Amino acid sequence: MQLAPLPVVIPLLAAVVLLAVERHTPLWLVDATGILTALATTGIAAMLADKALQQPIVYWFGGWQPASGVAIGISFVIDPAGAMVACFSALVFAGAFLFGWNYFDDAMARFHILMLVFLGAMTGFCLTGDIFNLFVFFELMSVSAYAVTAYKLEASEIEGALNFTVMNTIGSFLLLAGIALLYGRTGALNFAQIGRAVASSKGDPLLAMAFALLFGGLLIKAAVMPFHFWLADAHAVAPAPVCVVFSGIMVSVALFGAARIYWTIFAPIQPVTEVVKSLLLYLGVATAVLGGCTCLMQRHIKRLLAFSTISHVGVMLAGLATLTPGGTAGFFLYLAGHGLTKGALFMLAGILMSAHQNIDEIALRGQARDLPTSGVCFALGGLVLAGLPLGLMNSGRELIDKSAEGTHLWIPYLLALGSALTGAAVLRTAGRVFVGLGPDPGEEEQSPSKMERDKRRPSALLLIPVIVFLLLCLSGQARLVEDVALKAAATFTNHDGYATLVLGGQVPSIPTPSAEHSGPLIDWLSVAFAVVVAGFQLGRHKTPRCLRWTADLVAFPFFKALDLAHTGHIGDYAAWMTFGLLLFAIAFVW
Repeated sequence: MQLAPLPVVIPLLAAVVLLAVERHTPLWLVDATGILTALATTGIAAMLADKALQQPIVYWFGGWQPASGVAIGISFVIDPAGAMVACFSALVFAGAFLFGWNYFDDAMARFHILMLVFLGAMTGFCLTGDIFNLFVFFELMSVSAYAVTAYKLEASEIEGALNFTVMNTIGSFLLLAGIALLYGRTGALNFAQIGRAVASSKGDPLLAMAFALLFGGLLIKAAVMPFHFWLADAHAVAPAPVCVVFSGIMVSVALFGAARIYWTIFAPIQPVTEVVKSLLLYLGVATAVLGGCTCLMQRHIKRLLAFSTISHVGVMLAGLATLTPGGTAGFFLYLAGHGLTKGALFMLAGILMSAHQNIDEIALRGQARDLPTSGVCFALGGLVLAGLPLGLMNSGRELIDKSAEGTHLWIPYLLALGSALTGAAVLRTAGRVFVGLGPDPGEEEQSPSKMERDKRRPSALLLIPVIVFLLLCLSGQARLVEDVALKAAATFTNHDGYATLVLGGQVPSIPTPSAEHSGPLIDWLSVAFAVVVAGFQLGRHKTPRCLRWTADLVAFPFFKALDLAHTGHIGDYAAWMTFGLLLFAIAFVW
């Protein structure tokens, strides 16, 4: 199908055109070009996804078809999951461009050029059938992301971008080293051909090392604990439209890449499967809970939302680590719901910056009473993060919970705890900033918090993508989308079917699994706990002293330890990354 390369070609071509004419193009036309390009990419990817639901598509560049089961050329493999994630990525970029209308008036078209390259690389990452091209698109995404993070070129922006760059460059080296090991062992770079070559391997330590390096690199990009330290630093300094993309899709798409590598290459290798079911499942749970706790500690709203992203990445990783079509379908639904919700919340943080030139929760107490619609949307976003039984995130979480129950019954409750803590932090912020709840900050308002400035823009315009994103997330058609996600997951998790599709042969029909839900009780408990925690933090000054003393006695040492771990020093972050890689070695030995 000739449309297959277009989701990559269109944004890259638009970036080239803007680069050529940027000095002679008015800003409104640059903004419009970004939005229209992202929407066109969304539409084409949606068409490919619709076709792929009927029959997955393999596009060989230059017409270089496989010969005798050996891949000669380079391919795009358009399966339903890859096409839908590419489509959703372009949608998030469209929302970011719309929110960024008239935001970057001092950068001509250069910000838009970088973002369009970012989009083209991300769609290519989702569609490629070649592991080296996966690395190339990974690098192109990374370079674009580094540049847009440090867009303002101030000291804090450069520091945050430096942490981001160093940690993710280490991840790139790990990814490239893993690819080199696979190529050395199999002589192939095509996913399907590598998968067939390693299927007969039993306990090959070289393949175990390749798996650890590949997943280590991708888990850094996905900000899974203990690889996560760079993310909050980058989010705190990046412009709001960039944060929409970072939290909305960038970290999630790294998990998608990890899942692609597992199901196409490593699924037949039993030791790797055991590590995924144990280590990665537990890492997902730990990331969900610890990310939620760290989120609750924040007063800088963008850092708060960044740690919320880390927590929800843990939920998504747990869904993938169940290694079931239901858990994988839950991951896809959760990816979309989380991306829409978190994108909307970062836009709302941008609205606060635009209206009040500050992003500190304490300093903004009661200052945003003039933004009631933004306050309602912010609180609604908090409820959705907490587990409100409505929409895409809820459908995904229920599928993940049901799949995880087969491993340990307690896992869904810990995942719900992480979600509840992030929801509590967002609800607390909504109550303090938009309503004026909580005690008078007093001396807290004077504690260190960098003063920030942003361009003033009309809030009514900025609310348009916020409302659209929230409505899409809470859509009443979630059950219909759930059926599509289950069908896509069934195709995505079929190792042999993927190899047959790419290298030739008759692809058998795959039955669509039925949806199994964990029920709404745990969701309501999660929401109730979030409301209680937010209420306690806002009304803490009115609670009995013994209750406050008990809470401090239990929570303070734990929160203090989390705070000390986030030093801001790259060397410490690299040490934690080394510890994370060591966990892979221990898991294989164990």
